[in-house]
Amino acid sequence: MTEQQKCRPWLAEDVANNTSWIRPLDQRVIDELGTALDVAKRAGKPLLEMTPEDFPLGENAIAAFKGAFDSTQTNWGFCLIKGLPVEQWTVEEAHVLYWGLGLHMGVARTQNKTSNIITSVKDAGGSYKVDGGRGYNTNAGLDFHVDFCDVVSLMCLHPAKRGGTSLITSSLAIYDEIMRTRPDLDEAIRTPFYFSLQGAGSDDEPPVYPCPIYGETEGYPAFRTNRKNITAAQNYFDDIPPLTDKQVEVLDYLDELLPDPRFCFSMEIEKGDMQLLNNYTVVHSRTDFEDFEEEARKRHLLRLWMTIPNSQPLPQNWVKAFKDVRPGAVRGGNRGKCITEDFLNYERRQATYHGMHNVFS
Repeated sequence: MTEQQKCRPWLAEDVANNTSWIRPLDQRVIDELGTALDVAKRAGKPLLEMTPEDFPLGENAIAAFKGAFDSTQTNWGFCLIKGLPVEQWTVEEAHVLYWGLGLHMGVARTQNKTSNIITSVKDAGGSYKVDGGRGYNTNAGLDFHVDFCDVVSLMCLHPAKRGGTSLITSSLAIYDEIMRTRPDLDEAIRTPFYFSLQGAGSDDEPPVYPCPIYGETEGYPAFRTNRKNITAAQNYFDDIPPLTDKQVEVLDYLDELLPDPRFCFSMEIEKGDMQLLNNYTVVHSRTDFEDFEEEARKRHLLRLWMTIPNSQPLPQNWVKAFKDVRPGAVRGGNRGKCITEDFLNYERRQATYHGMHNVFS
């Protein structure tokens, strides 16, 4: 990447006044999606056996979605694709289409203890702030956090009756504000914090991992936070060092800054939208929500965690968290307890297709 291609800090006002991050789809792209879905349905392969050739996107769709994913590595660090005709698809068809798109973009990561490759973000009665709790299966408002991938993607099948607003904040702007107002916290924010994997790691890896909240390498900044998981590591594991007073001050100050309306932009994700976020430069959250009574109308988003070929390098002291810090590497994800040979074959095949480094092979 060149200097001009890197992500930059932004304020909520900047985003509100410049909607270049919104990417509407035209009819040619929608038609090409339909054609590719028809081909994939006729083949009927399991998702992990599909290749990009099994979801043959036309040149307009390739350009639209590749451009969207590429845009997360530059400028704003996020985008919102609009106009997916989700009302035309069953939930099963939406899974196939979403997965097929991902095959052309990079390598998907597993997301939880059951090693799911696509997650339904839907209230299933789960609990959030408990040992092992995750937010995607609850209706709770979430702490500001990032996910375990280069780009997190959400596709909206049904919005909530009320609430569920997406909240995003530039972590680069937050770091700049900390350096402007509390430069004494710079050392603490660059030292490792321990994060709990919330039971979503594999059996052969530690249940916690060390990672600084902020670091830089080769001119690329990277930011990682999730206070819930940091607190869980402190509460449930006796063999990790306690947070220093300065580290606690960092977390407390982030709790003030991340939702501050100067920095935090509110975005409604509507039916047929796909949101893409760079997890190293954008921190996200959502408000709590109220569902419709009817099951078919309940809030339902599909989520993919992706590593992509043109990702940035990460600081060397992030390697225990991500397993690989080289640019364009297959990295991150929650391995979970159910990695299969089919997934490993998929991972190897996709890494080769996209020319990506793969330490998992």
